[in-house]
Amino acid sequence: MTVRFIHTSDWHLGQFFYNHSRQYEHEQFLAWLLTQIKEKQPHALLIAGDIFDVINPASAAQKQLYQFLADAHDLAPHMQTLMIAGNHDSGYRIEQVEPLLEKYNAKTVGVIHKNADSQVDLDRLLLPIYDENQKIVAWCLTLPFLRPAEITGFNDQTTNSQNAITYLHQQLISEAKKRKTADQAFILMSHAHMQGGETSDSERPIIIGNEEALSTALFDEVIDYVALGHLHKPQKVGQENIRYSGSPIPLSFSEINYKHQVVEVSIDPTKNDESRFQFEAIYIPRNVQLHKIKGELNAVLAQLKALATGEIDNIDHREYVDIEYHTAVPPQPNLRQQFEDALPKDRYRLVRISRQYLASEKNADEQSMMSLEPPTPEKLFQQIWGKQGYSTDDAVLKDFLSLVQEAEKSLENEHEA
Repeated sequence: MTVRFIHTSDWHLGQFFYNHSRQYEHEQFLAWLLTQIKEKQPHALLIAGDIFDVINPASAAQKQLYQFLADAHDLAPHMQTLMIAGNHDSGYRIEQVEPLLEKYNAKTVGVIHKNADSQVDLDRLLLPIYDENQKIVAWCLTLPFLRPAEITGFNDQTTNSQNAITYLHQQLISEAKKRKTADQAFILMSHAHMQGGETSDSERPIIIGNEEALSTALFDEVIDYVALGHLHKPQKVGQENIRYSGSPIPLSFSEINYKHQVVEVSIDPTKNDESRFQFEAIYIPRNVQLHKIKGELNAVLAQLKALATGEIDNIDHREYVDIEYHTAVPPQPNLRQQFEDALPKDRYRLVRISRQYLASEKNADEQSMMSLEPPTPEKLFQQIWGKQGYSTDDAVLKDFLSLVQEAEKSLENEHEA
């Protein structure tokens, strides 16, 4: 029996882009995805983490998710929606609404639970996927973002994050092998940074402390497809059947050229040739364009004036503009107004201006950048640490990111309390 499913991830519902809401863009994506579900009638929809942008999402973002689940269930009642928590999500929060999710044939895995024997509760992580006749056609091993506190200390094989991750994969894959039959597919869904994955500048670092990106060697050959979340660029990792679906909308200007997509996958476990596994990238229409304008001042102004015209009444529908201008002198006081005046009226949102000083004759090696973008904790730390005369080597930076994650986890626990 062929199992058919759609792989998506990194929705980041509730995101604000330079203080501008992305609600309209997410609405358009979800409406488009509902059209795909209605047309293709898959057995399952896999959402591989970072459903929300923050651990305490606004009510509007939560409403978007639950309304989507209700609409999807109406269009494809037999379809199961399986979700895992990413590093941006609160695993406990998204698990709290299980009774609601059950009404929409949806299931979420937010955290790793222990059973009565203080071992990993494998039953919560191995989920069956059914066909229209309620026959199991696949098993999905669901691994949310693995926080060290949740997976270490079970036994001698889980003394640190790396061996705990390896042990967890081995235990789950071994258990799945016991349950699945020859005519059932085996899927693994995980939110992780894999070795060889290409990143953008919008992903929050999750490689912390002394940890490294995970190796695809964790994945047994029995696994038919690995549905990954976290990296926003759609890509395979080593093999065709190990893939990041990527985010549905660009979450930074570095993602302008990404071909945002969902992945439609079909697996026929009864076949042992190339026809066993098939996938198709379904490209997502971009409803709000992003423009990156670079060059010397006169060239930037000319590019702005050459942009397409035509007013867009709703500000949330207007296109984003990022300007990086090159200069050898300090900026003029009214420079932003010059940029605004050069833009065609009521069509664009100028969200960032940065300058790069051109090399001078006295010191051709010196270049500097000033950005109006709010600094990240990582950038602030590097600036302050550097001013103290210290070097921000990899070990120091990893330790700082570890502290940031501990602080975020503490805030999450306060919200759950």
